[in-house]
Amino acid sequence: MITIEEYKTIVSELMDELPEEFFRDLNGGVIVSEALVIPDYARNNDLFTLGHYQVYSGIRQIVMFKGSFDRLYPRADADQARSILRGILRHEFRHHLESLGGVRNSASLEAEDARRKEAYLSEHADRTAGKVDRKNSGRGEK
Repeated sequence: MITIEEYKTIVSELMDELPEEFFRDLNGGVIVSEALVIPDYARNNDLFTLGHYQVYSGIRQIVMFKGSFDRLYPRADADQARSILRGILRHEFRHHLESLGGVRNSASLEAEDARRKEAYLSEHADRTAGKVDRKNSGRGEK
């Protein structure tokens, strides 16, 4: 498991890879939180938020969640963490850029994330519906 210092350093180095234009109006910056974040719609604590783009009161910022990262990737070394975090950070920057550009259509990342959420919820609903009540199945009363 990488330390919080290593995590922050990797995130900073990954930010250096991005064009300066990506940071336009990101006035809240990129924040590293040690929180483990489980979305309110998660079933069985099996889903974690690794990063989040948020806009509130005129502040635009990206939050990266180390606690969630540690839960999902406890054995990641620095090179593995860099690769994973690169994808997460770029995902969040895409949200930022689409927000700045006013992109809110079926091809947007926001729409893609919504489809993933629906697929997740549908999959879990199917699992729940397919479960058999083992206490009462196969034991008919005579």
